[in-house]
Amino acid sequence: MQLTANFLLTHFTASETAERSTIDNSPPPDVLANLARLAAGLEEVQALLGAPINISSGYRCPGLNRAVGGSATSQHVLGMAADFTCEAFGTPIAIAAAIQASDIAFDQCILEFNRWVHISFSPNPRGRVLSIYDSREGYLEGLRGTDGNLIA
Repeated sequence: MQLTANFLLTHFTASETAERSTIDNSPPPDVLANLARLAAGLEEVQALLGAPINISSGYRCPGLNRAVGGSATSQHVLGMAADFTCEAFGTPIAIAAAIQASDIAFDQCILEFNRWVHISFSPNPRGRVLSIYDSREGYLEGLRGTDGNLIA
């Protein structure tokens, strides 16, 4: 199913963990509207970055979310969030900084472990930017470098 010009439903539902564990990661009908909003938001992100993005995690049914150790309140379960990289653009920090500086109406943009960017889109976007480098320390407000200092 084509959600937007550049994103198919399978971009958001593909999961090696689901395949290995024979988990059906098909979204229910009420999640499809959220996935369409997510795909539209990622179209804006991809246009901003000027290169294709690589989605590593999108929609997660509750069983898959448990299997990967996701938060019980994860926006992935609602079809509102995706984790991605864009090597042609640059590092995850550079990607998150570009999104933060843009006029894209995102809900959350999280730099996760300096390895990927988590972004979510909701009907009432908060524009919240967070960083996480250590699970024990948790999420920190703002975009932060590996030294913990805020980046512009």
